[in-house]
Amino acid sequence: MSDPVVYQVAIDGPAASGKSTTARAVAGGLGIQYLDTGAMYRAFTLRVLEAGVHPKDAPAVDSLLDGFELNLEGGRILLEGRDVSAEIRENRISTLMGPVCVMPAVRRRMVSLQREFGSRRSSVIDGRDIGTVVFPEARFKFFLVADLEERARRRMAELGRSGERMELRELMEEIRRRDERDASRDISPMKCADDAVRLDTTKLSFDEQVRRILEHVRRGLGEDA
Repeated sequence: MSDPVVYQVAIDGPAASGKSTTARAVAGGLGIQYLDTGAMYRAFTLRVLEAGVHPKDAPAVDSLLDGFELNLEGGRILLEGRDVSAEIRENRISTLMGPVCVMPAVRRRMVSLQREFGSRRSSVIDGRDIGTVVFPEARFKFFLVADLEERARRRMAELGRSGERMELRELMEEIRRRDERDASRDISPMKCADDAVRLDTTKLSFDEQVRRILEHVRRGLGEDA
């Protein structure tokens, strides 16, 4: 059953700023859908790699879009019916998805899917261009930021939980390069929407950043915070 009034909560920000975990918790607190757009790009990057296609070979990458099937079910990412939720979080995907994500055909397809999924029912959607490109008319917009070192520490902890190891300095450099790439790309560059609430999470606990967003949204909905 669809929500009586469908609205979107857009949460944007740079890599490892806490968007996905925060968005998931906010969606749970509001009782609405969570749409992980980054996972969608990761899933397509995995498909590119499994097809043996070079991530910078635009014609070959584009050819894979026609048969690309993706479903989001209960927090799981299903690529052509296969659960790839854990696999797409591997650092090899993080490293190689950059060239794939900036391709115009890929972004057009992903934005179309995101709008389709996010328009069916009220959703919390995280990414880098949600409040500026995907849902510029989103009712609620947030832009999360955090210091580079803190973001690298978070990413290192995430990798550690999945058994991967990387040095802090190496991760900081990788995230810095990704920030530059995301902010300077020609198509849908990462930026804070003019009407977004900017939230620095460097010194906030996870519960605190979730609470602040929930309070803001609930006030906007006319509910008790």
